[in-house]
Amino acid sequence: MRRVLITGANGFVGANLARRMLERGHRVHCLLRPDRAGWRLRDIADALTVHAVDLTDAAALDAVVREVRPHWVLHLAAYGAYASQTDAARCVRTNVEGTVQLVDAAARSGVERLVHSGSSSEYGIVDHAPGEEEPLAPNSLYAVTKAAATAYVRHVARTGALHTTTLRLYSVYGPYEEPTRLIPTLIVRGLEGRYPPLVSPRTARDFVYVEDVSTAFEAALLAPTAAGGIYNVGSGVQTTLEKAVDVSRAAFAIAAEPRWSSMPARGWDTDTWVANTARTQAELGWHATTPFEAGFARTHRWLTASADRLAFYQTERELPS
Repeated sequence: MRRVLITGANGFVGANLARRMLERGHRVHCLLRPDRAGWRLRDIADALTVHAVDLTDAAALDAVVREVRPHWVLHLAAYGAYASQTDAARCVRTNVEGTVQLVDAAARSGVERLVHSGSSSEYGIVDHAPGEEEPLAPNSLYAVTKAAATAYVRHVARTGALHTTTLRLYSVYGPYEEPTRLIPTLIVRGLEGRYPPLVSPRTARDFVYVEDVSTAFEAALLAPTAAGGIYNVGSGVQTTLEKAVDVSRAAFAIAAEPRWSSMPARGWDTDTWVANTARTQAELGWHATTPFEAGFARTHRWLTASADRLAFYQTERELPS
């Protein structure tokens, strides 16, 4: 059994990881901002120890880390990944300053391993599956701050102060995903026999199921890797929006035709987005095992297994601030 400290545990991936760590018998501590409610954590709240602290409050953060004395830290707190999250100063504070404060506190407390959640957006728009060591070209403030955080995490590892690993996540989907995201929206609209507004059918993503991502974090905690490693976490398979819509059409027998380009393209939309997972497989022994069709079906079953859950996803269309 290990003491595990998770930042961003009320987020999509963090909530799934909290459940995974509890299933493994670990003692799970969660760092949450004082003003954040945790709808994803309600059913496991009694099994968690929650600490209300802002990552940028160095003194309070250091006190919590010294109190918990975690063996492992899983760092998933972030801001700016959603179009509605537009506060530039908060993006820098959370993703850069918060990461620096957390990593330094972990180093001072003798944490065994820290796994940092990076982002495929750090690469920017590229025409191939990028390797972890190629130059970055982030093309948004969020991507810039995530790249800066990754650089600091690796820097501290190279000084010998802390064993860190960064996982650059691709397009994660599955249970507890934000209601406004593509896959939950396709399911909710598919149950109504229709499609949401759509961008170009050629828009591509590397969709990776959240349970596979949880196993990647476990691999990063346990594999005999060198400190400071960076690993891509994706399926290694590119899925176009057209393919995703075809899967939805088949699942719900939708008779209507999709209205392509009924939604404006976003700055991050591209027709090439796929993970190069060669290093991840070789050094972490990890690869995604859930094909997109299977992950979509499992998400559909999860979302409709509870009437209250489905109602929440049908009505909660705005991301909380």
